[in-house]
Amino acid sequence: MADPTRILLADDHGLVRRGVRLILDGEPDLTVVAEAADGAEAVELARATSPDLAILDIAMPRMTGLQAARQMSRALPGLRILMLTMYDNEEYFFEALRVGAAGYVLKSVADRDLIDACRAAMRDEPFLYPGTVTTLVRDYLERGVNPDTVAARRITEREEEVLKLVAEGHSSKDIADLLFLSVKTVERHRSNILQKLGLRDRLELTRYAIRAGLIEP
Repeated sequence: MADPTRILLADDHGLVRRGVRLILDGEPDLTVVAEAADGAEAVELARATSPDLAILDIAMPRMTGLQAARQMSRALPGLRILMLTMYDNEEYFFEALRVGAAGYVLKSVADRDLIDACRAAMRDEPFLYPGTVTTLVRDYLERGVNPDTVAARRITEREEEVLKLVAEGHSSKDIADLLFLSVKTVERHRSNILQKLGLRDRLELTRYAIRAGLIEP
């Protein structure tokens, strides 16, 4: 009998982690070997424990699941990744695909879909919940009409990290310490973000971060 799939589970809500773990550990071919409460911790644990599969909540403190998935895909190319979210949002879905996730599972139906999604990911098959099929067809048709219409990232990955921390209320010094940057560099990133996004202050940055799924409302 093959060894069970070793899973890293990351969600900032302890109750959610406990419920998801009960679902996963109830299957003989799946086992949770590590839990993280934010994206940065998830990246550290992924490097330390080398799991087969990472299940990441999208909206987490310090670093989102999407940001964590991007780093994991680069550092651990053999790692399969699933995004777990409460948001049925096509923007998040396409970003999940871009950062290397094999599937996108809604928390509302995790008890029904998560096990199938894990097994599909380990077979190197994408997992699509029913709503994503409509989204993919619509995107394909829109690109057929105008194949040059491809969404571009408006800010860099580092600017996205700074934006998230600013929106969470961290000071420039806090951000500098967390990202191992100088305060001057943080302030430069912040200025660039405001200019690129056409925003004026922290309040507008926070509203943008909520719409972009970097923080929860």
